[in-house]
Amino acid sequence: MTTNEELEVNRRRDRLLASIALSSGVGLLLALPFALRAGAEFFLPLTAALVIAIALVPLLEWLERRGLPSGLSALLAVVAFLSVANTALVLIVVPATDWFRILPQRLPKIQATLAPLIDFYSQAQRFVDETVQMLVAGPASVAHRAAVETPGSLLQFAAASAPSAIIQMVFALLIIYFFLAGWTRLRRRTINSRGSFDGAMAVARVIQNVVDATSAYVMTIATINLCLGLAVALALWLIGMPSPWMWGGIVALLNFIPYFGPMLAAVLLALGGLMVFDDVWTALLPAFLQIGFHLVEANVITPTILGRRLTMNPLLILVSLTFWGWVWGTPGALLGVPLLIIVQTVVAAAGTPDIAGFLFEQGTLTVSRRKENATSEETDGEDG
Repeated sequence: MTTNEELEVNRRRDRLLASIALSSGVGLLLALPFALRAGAEFFLPLTAALVIAIALVPLLEWLERRGLPSGLSALLAVVAFLSVANTALVLIVVPATDWFRILPQRLPKIQATLAPLIDFYSQAQRFVDETVQMLVAGPASVAHRAAVETPGSLLQFAAASAPSAIIQMVFALLIIYFFLAGWTRLRRRTINSRGSFDGAMAVARVIQNVVDATSAYVMTIATINLCLGLAVALALWLIGMPSPWMWGGIVALLNFIPYFGPMLAAVLLALGGLMVFDDVWTALLPAFLQIGFHLVEANVITPTILGRRLTMNPLLILVSLTFWGWVWGTPGALLGVPLLIIVQTVVAAAGTPDIAGFLFEQGTLTVSRRKENATSEETDGEDG
């Protein structure tokens, strides 16, 4: 067999293997969302726990550097997380339950406040009437008739929600604890299992990049959102809006969801203002304040603090939010950006398959040597 024939045989074999890999990958991608959605009771707390645990790794390592054992450090990190979560619950869920309970009673007031605007828009009148009927006959009236006791803690909230919520919460907390407790040993074992020094260094680099990127984003965004919530709460307190800390907490929590979260927060603030104030423009002032603070945060503060290191493609963010929101609803949307960061970090280290080359150049899924040489020549030319 000549050299050309051997090259052709190797090319066909590589292309066959690439076709099998590509077909299997496409099938997995198509089936994965439905599997995640069907198994949400298992996969959602598992994924949320892993993301939270990765974000808590810097705190764990800081405690371990102070001489604390891994088990105690993991326990303290979990307690710190529970303290923050319980505080957020008390500030947000407890007052929000009261607002939700009185919503059916305030619907006539909302209609009366909106009357000057509705007079100019007949279509808006029909929309408001349909919305009122839906709310009166829907979950709001059911919640009003049920008169559920307002939860006062995270455990009580889970118990009032459903028995399965307690199981999921305990499951997630155990995952967080055992992940953190065994983090140092897991990382050391993963690195030592590599057959070469270069491989071990590559694995260590990927692990560190995932932890650094995820924890940096989560902690930085959490700090920014906390400051945003405090600013909105202070502004609402100055204009006499009831439960300003609750509204500030809602703004901070929804701001974790890019694009859609701030819009939903503005809608909720507008609804809350209409429930309290008689003048329509005063009622809409809380929403206007939130929009103003958000514009400053999104266009000045966040880009300045995060910089280019954690900058992501807006299209990828929208796709991630849409995908995880469809799979798991609001919790999925909250996890969308951290999961995108993890996936991008791993893909950047592992490399992306050359799908375009496979489809249009009769190649394989790997980058050809010619492209690598061209890239090296371009890099050398820029250095020269």
